[in-house]
Amino acid sequence: MLNSLYIQNFVLIDSLDIHFQPGFSVITGETGAGKSIILGALSLVLGQRADGKSIQQGADKCVIEAVFNIAKYQLEPFFLENDLEYDAACCILRRELYASGKSRAFVNDSPVSLSILKELGTRLIDIHSQHQNLLLGDMHFQLRVVDVMAENQILLILYKKEYSRYQGLRRELKILEQKAAQTKQEEDYIRFQLDQLLEASLKEGEQEDLEQEQETLSHAEEIKGSLYKVSQLLEGEEMGSVQLLKEALSTVEGLESYYPKAKEMAERLRSAYIELDDLASEADSLKEDVEYNPERMDWVNERLNVIYSLEQKHHVSTVGELLALQARFQQQLEEMSSYEEQIEELNRLVAASYEELLQQAAVLGAQRRAAAERIATQLVEMVTPLGMPNVRFRIDILAKQEPDADGMDEVRFMFAANKNGELQPVAQTASGGEISRLMLCLKAMIAGFTALPTIIFDEVDTGVSGDIADKMGNIMQDLGGKMQVFAITHLPQIAAKGSAHYFVYKEDKEERTVTCIKQLNDEERVQEVARMLSGASLTKASLANAKDLLRKRR
Repeated sequence: MLNSLYIQNFVLIDSLDIHFQPGFSVITGETGAGKSIILGALSLVLGQRADGKSIQQGADKCVIEAVFNIAKYQLEPFFLENDLEYDAACCILRRELYASGKSRAFVNDSPVSLSILKELGTRLIDIHSQHQNLLLGDMHFQLRVVDVMAENQILLILYKKEYSRYQGLRRELKILEQKAAQTKQEEDYIRFQLDQLLEASLKEGEQEDLEQEQETLSHAEEIKGSLYKVSQLLEGEEMGSVQLLKEALSTVEGLESYYPKAKEMAERLRSAYIELDDLASEADSLKEDVEYNPERMDWVNERLNVIYSLEQKHHVSTVGELLALQARFQQQLEEMSSYEEQIEELNRLVAASYEELLQQAAVLGAQRRAAAERIATQLVEMVTPLGMPNVRFRIDILAKQEPDADGMDEVRFMFAANKNGELQPVAQTASGGEISRLMLCLKAMIAGFTALPTIIFDEVDTGVSGDIADKMGNIMQDLGGKMQVFAITHLPQIAAKGSAHYFVYKEDKEERTVTCIKQLNDEERVQEVARMLSGASLTKASLANAKDLLRKRR
């Protein structure tokens, strides 16, 4: 329920702080007094977009704040989901607009995005204006009306969840089929590249080993000669280092018996002798292993040419990179071979989801058809007393070819105001006044199925008067027993029905004209209803008539 509204520096409003009553309230005022300004401010605090013209001329900032009591409306999960403080008795929505064009939104003093503010706003107030009557001809709106009164909320959640899954599977299948078609074109090319690499039988580190062998084979004679020279220098019979060391060792060993230091020298010479003798043997052995082998040299060169050619072709510099590329080609081909299985599995899942969707859509359709007759009967009963004694109304539910986000049903509201009139879509045949009355009754019916705190009827009574207006007022008054209802009206018959009456007026100040609103007391209310009956000149008859209308308020 809307408890209060605070507005500062908004269009023609300097400062306004108004408190509202529960039940059915009316808002009246001269044309142009500013009722639409107040409604516009309320729309902004509920999340509608603003423009620079909203801020009062000369002001840097505009503030609009609405306070709600939401204790009865089970909104705590919304606050928890959006990490907002929950206060059932005092939920504060605030909107700040700046001359710079920026705006800020708050819920219980926590900054929020405009989308969150708007989502919360739709759960707090339904502003029904004249242009919203056009919705009556919209098939999506008609479908929503049927679903609300068929109490299809849970069924719709389940259906939309399955529909989303179905659409996701179809998108996944389409992407996979496109990928499979694209890679199919590349398969021959990838397989050719892989076959080349596999045929080369590459091994990690092979290139380094071959390059070293190539160097060795290229310098075989030089290596062999050098090793022979080393062997001769070490083991030559006359001046070989090993022979000289052997003689030196023998000499020092002869000193050991009478010269103690000779023992350490002998150990060192013995160690050097053993090492050089081993080196000599190794040089001699290596010399025998090194031979220039033209056939082996040709094979090594050919093998390296294969490796270099593959590296150049694939723009890499090592065998390791070629092996990584080979593994990637193998993986790609494995994926390609698995596409067929994946596509087959996805087709199965899509078909299963589609069948589930059809079953859920059938349940939804049955619920809608069962509710359609009840809705039509109840609507006719409510509308008939509103000056439409011969009204006929039917809800046609037609089957679609394929399921969409709302199911497989197309809803059409069929209407005829006269006995002999042919039932036609409501938007094609109903007049503005007839649509106003139909919408009022539908809103009243929907209120019994929703937990919306507040509804505002903005001149929904356009095109009616007299006894019909009185009965429309009764409907709003009855609706006020279930929720908070506001009616912005020019009809005295409806204005007299409210349990509270708010008056919008303009006031001239020194510098400018401003819009104000106040709650009327009993005496002021009589005068306002009288003015609505007779115009600016109040007469005894209009005052008496106004008092009579107010006394008849139920």
